[in-house]
Amino acid sequence: MRLTPACVVISKWGQKLDNLWAWIDGFADGGGEHAALFVELRKIIGWLPALIEASWITLALTVTSVVTALVFSVFLALGKIARVQSQRTKSIGQLVTRGITTAIRWISSGYVFFFRGTPLLMQLFFIYFTLPLINPVFNIKSRFAAAWIAFSLNIAAYLAEIIRAAIQSIPKGQLEAARAVGLSYMQSMRLIVLPQAYKRMIPPVCNEFIMVLKDSSLVSIIALTDLTYKTTMLASNKASSLVYLPAMAIYLVMTAFFTVIFNRAEKKLGGYE
Repeated sequence: MRLTPACVVISKWGQKLDNLWAWIDGFADGGGEHAALFVELRKIIGWLPALIEASWITLALTVTSVVTALVFSVFLALGKIARVQSQRTKSIGQLVTRGITTAIRWISSGYVFFFRGTPLLMQLFFIYFTLPLINPVFNIKSRFAAAWIAFSLNIAAYLAEIIRAAIQSIPKGQLEAARAVGLSYMQSMRLIVLPQAYKRMIPPVCNEFIMVLKDSSLVSIIALTDLTYKTTMLASNKASSLVYLPAMAIYLVMTAFFTVIFNRAEKKLGGYE
């Protein structure tokens, strides 16, 4: 059977890795001045499959949390900047609209204040440990689901401030002009303001993603098998702190990978105006 080019490449790399492994084994088992170093190197390479597998949990939690929070934060940001044009109230309908708008603004502001003002670790503890004590209905059996909820709620508060600042950086005259030609508030935001504001959101949102990728290590406290939890378990079971070296290297690779992607996206989409 004829092998495809991809299979040939994989086969060649597999042979090279086998040769490298045999070379390390030879130095480790052969004694000599640097034998101890090669023994430790063999241990590090042996830990890599377990660490890489755990890193997928870290990536999945980060991506799903940021995407969920990004959708939610748009509504929070719009709620925070919601205003009713100052005019004399002429009807009950206008009075109700003013009251609803004010309530939305206060609720959105209160949400952002609470989740930015309390530690993410305590929010994670509250959702996973405290909520079931308040009512068994809130018992979240999945550690990943509990972490996803806590991270999404927390990140949304920070992204809401980023989006709010980007929206308010657009000159008010554009929103007023859109309203003057008959567009509603939501239409003006969707068609005029947000398409300009999103370019200014890209750098801080990407920076927030990188921060979340590193902060995801907090989920090890509820025994979710992410990269940090797997690293601490290996360090405890194998009685070796060297496992932190490949773990940090994997974190560096992940952050570098997303940094490159975000930098290219920023340049392609125009960055700041």
